[in-house]
Amino acid sequence: MKNRTKFVLVALALVCAMVGGYVGAATIGAATAENGTAAETVVVTSPFTQAVKDVRGSVVGVNNYQIVRYNNYGYGWGRGNETTRETKYASGSGVVVAEGYVLTNYHVVEGASTLKVAVQDENGENMREYDCTLAVYDTDLDVAVLYCPELDLPAVKLGDSDTLQVGDWAICIGNPISDEFYGTVTVGVVSALNRSISTSSTDRYGRRSSVTNTMIQVDADINSGNSGGGMFSVTGELMGIPTLKYTSSFYSSTSIDGINMCIPINVAKPLIEEAVNGGTDRADATQKGEPASQAEDEKAAESLLGKPRLGITIAGLNPSSYTIQMGLIPYGVYVSQVEENSPAEEAGMKQGDIIVEIDGKIVNTTSELQSAVANHGAGDTVTIKVFRAEGMVNAVENGGSIPEGGEYVELTVTLRVIDTLKQ
Repeated sequence: MKNRTKFVLVALALVCAMVGGYVGAATIGAATAENGTAAETVVVTSPFTQAVKDVRGSVVGVNNYQIVRYNNYGYGWGRGNETTRETKYASGSGVVVAEGYVLTNYHVVEGASTLKVAVQDENGENMREYDCTLAVYDTDLDVAVLYCPELDLPAVKLGDSDTLQVGDWAICIGNPISDEFYGTVTVGVVSALNRSISTSSTDRYGRRSSVTNTMIQVDADINSGNSGGGMFSVTGELMGIPTLKYTSSFYSSTSIDGINMCIPINVAKPLIEEAVNGGTDRADATQKGEPASQAEDEKAAESLLGKPRLGITIAGLNPSSYTIQMGLIPYGVYVSQVEENSPAEEAGMKQGDIIVEIDGKIVNTTSELQSAVANHGAGDTVTIKVFRAEGMVNAVENGGSIPEGGEYVELTVTLRVIDTLKQ
C-alpha cells in the first residue's frame, strides 16, 4: 500500500511539472522584463501561410465546353426537332506556369470544343472566364498546357520534384466540386515516391490503352475538380499536379482515405518548355469529324483525276461503332487496298493500315485525307502516320476479333500522278 501511494505521488508530481512547463511557455509573452517594460510577444504562425499567399492567386479553374445535341424534349439524341448547344461539360483546375500559359491534366480538357480559364475576382463573388487554346499535351502522361493570351496572372516557380522526400509537406490547391469551393487549400505530407500507377488513357487518335506512370503519393485531400491544380512545397514551389485519388478497392467497396496521386512537375517540364517556346495548337485532336457521304467521297475522288495521289483504296470507319466508341482501334481512314508500284506501296503502306494523321493534322474521314493530298503537287512528300496491327484486315472486313496490341508507324510518301482513278 505504501508503494502504491508513493507511485501516485510521483505521477502527480510529473503531471504538475508538465502543466507548469506548458503554462510557463504559454505566458512567456506576458512576462515583464527587469526594467519594468513589457517583453516582446511571441506570435506563432502556420508554416503554410506565406506559401499559400504567394501561389493561391496563380491557381485557376479550367472549364471544358462541349457541343451537345438535344431533341425536342431536351433529352438525349432522339430524332426530329434536334438542336445543338455548347454547354459546360466538365471543370477542373490549372496553374499559371508562364505568362499566359496554364498547366493542367489532359483529362480535364479532353474532348472540348471550347476551353476557358476561370478566375475569381478579389471579392470572391464573381468568376471571369478567359478564352484559351490547347497548346501542347501528352495523353499518356495526362498533362496539357493551355495558352490564354488575355490572362494576366503571375506564374509560380517550378520546383525540382526529384528532391522530394517522404515526409515533406504537400500543399494542394484547387477547385473541388465547383466554383463555390474555388481556391481550396488542403495540406498533408508526401506519403511515398515513385508509385507506379496504371490508368486507362485515350490517345489523340481515339485509341484507348493502359498507361503506367510514376507518381507522388500524398495524403492531402484531392477531390473531383482538383485535377490539374497544384501541389506545392512550403517554399511555394510547384512540385506536382494533383491527378487522382483512391476511393475504394477494385475488388470491394472498402472505403479508402488519404491515398492521392500527383504527377511530378519534372515530368511536365518538357511540355511546358515546348508550349512557351512555340508549341502548336493541337486542340482539334480531341474532335472527331462527321463521316462523309458516298457521294461526297466519289466527288472528291473525281477531283483528283490527273493529280498526284497515294495509290490506295480507302474507306471511312463508323464513328458510332462499338470498336470506335470503346477506343479499341483509332478513328481514322481504313486502307482496304494498296496499288502495286504506287507511292503508298513504295513508302511501306499496307492493306489494313488505319491512316490517322497527315503532315501533323488529324485525319478522321476519307474526304479529309483526299483534301489534304489534293493540296500537294507531284514530287511533294507527305508524312503519314498509320496504325498497324496484325489481324486488322480480318477484323474490319470479315467481322473477326479486334487485334490486341499494334503500333503507330510513320511513313514518308512522295506523291506522283497515277493513271488509275483511286486515292
